[in-house]
Amino acid sequence: MIGKLTGRLDSTGKDWIILDVGGVGYRLSCSARTLRALPPPGQDAAVMVETQFRDESIQLFGFADAAEQDWFRLLQRVQSIGPKLALAILSVRAPGDLARAIAAEDKRALTEIAGVGPKVATRIVNELKDRVAEFGVELGAEAGAGAPASGPGAGRASDAVSALVNLGYKRIEAFGAVNKAQAALGPEAAVEALIRAGLKELSA
Repeated sequence: MIGKLTGRLDSTGKDWIILDVGGVGYRLSCSARTLRALPPPGQDAAVMVETQFRDESIQLFGFADAAEQDWFRLLQRVQSIGPKLALAILSVRAPGDLARAIAAEDKRALTEIAGVGPKVATRIVNELKDRVAEFGVELGAEAGAGAPASGPGAGRASDAVSALVNLGYKRIEAFGAVNKAQAALGPEAAVEALIRAGLKELSA
């Protein structure tokens, strides 16, 4: 089982690369995000590798980091999502952005991805929303889903999430509620306002 490859990037395509490792060219399918992260052909590169056996053939998938590889595996646990669609999703949504969209139950953000219709978006949210916390996603850690990437707005959102958790709500529920509250009230909303709006969202 191949877990990682390091070598010279020989060539790239729309959704693949050929990595020359000691004179052997490995063809790996990759997301657009990974392709953007790699150096130009002719330079050394390293990728995490997922190996899948299908129809008596071996397919290799390359990833710029472990987070994307983890989400590639996780997405395929959802009914009707195979490796091709998983890569398409990760080409549009970075792991943190994807996690926040799921936590906030933002199905519209998912249906913007080619190949993801309303039914698939619903399955992704329903089947994966309880797994998001495993990835240590924090509100405001990256831009997306209405949460500021940095600054006081991110800190206030995080404080509001913590307050709701202290009131007995699950972190993922609090995350989604505050995310929606901040999207509605704006990044300058006070912690108290976010808590009130979050409670209203949770009781709806």
